[in-house]
Amino acid sequence: MRICIHDKKKKEIFVSLFQVFKNCTATINATFEAEQLYIQGLDKSHVCLFETKIHKNWFAQYETTEEVLKLAFDANSFHSIISTKSDDQNLIIETDDKNDDILLIYFVADAEDQPRKEYKKSFKLPLSEYDYEEMHVPIVEYDAEFSLASKEISDICSQLSNFGNDIIIHCSNDNVSLTTNGLAGEMRVDIPVHDLSSYSVIEDEEIVFTYSLVYIHKMCITNKLSQDIDFSLSNQCPMKIKYDLGDESSLLFYIAPKSDE
Repeated sequence: MRICIHDKKKKEIFVSLFQVFKNCTATINATFEAEQLYIQGLDKSHVCLFETKIHKNWFAQYETTEEVLKLAFDANSFHSIISTKSDDQNLIIETDDKNDDILLIYFVADAEDQPRKEYKKSFKLPLSEYDYEEMHVPIVEYDAEFSLASKEISDICSQLSNFGNDIIIHCSNDNVSLTTNGLAGEMRVDIPVHDLSSYSVIEDEEIVFTYSLVYIHKMCITNKLSQDIDFSLSNQCPMKIKYDLGDESSLLFYIAPKSDE
């Protein structure tokens, strides 16, 4: 297996992606398929399911000799390694033909005549034994769907987290409101429909759900993955949060609403 990332923006996305993952899980379970890199997992409390599909065309180079190759490794260590990225170097990740227990990671300059000298960086990351059974997520119709700029929702979640641990999402024909309350008081943010990148809701119905703000804040901690974040809500299934990574690639989170009990 060998993958390469040359584009500066995609290197930033890749690092941000694993920044989010390390906040959710200790171990990454990555599946390298013929057409895509697939990662699925549960957070440490088994409250939130996450999955990402990165199509082979997203990478500058994507090669795998096996139909399905599963690799597991420490999330924090991997993020620490790829965070040493440089704008002028390509990121290369590959398996070692001589040692099945390690993953090789390099940062290599694309040419000798770079504006400033960049030294090659090499890493060996131990692979882990990790028994994870993938979960099937069914396709469903949602009661309400909206998109908001990732920078805005990240800032809003940071502010809301100062006042409570839960978030009440209220979708009506006119706006989407986000509310939290606790010992420090209550905070409510009303977002008019025309300020949303996209919006749909069951006509003449008001959709109200309560979720853990702690987990949503973890999912929306970065605005480097995509310009907008898509939210899909239904009383039949967990809320879906989607980042469009481009080139037929995406990051999804699923989190169940909190009960009234």
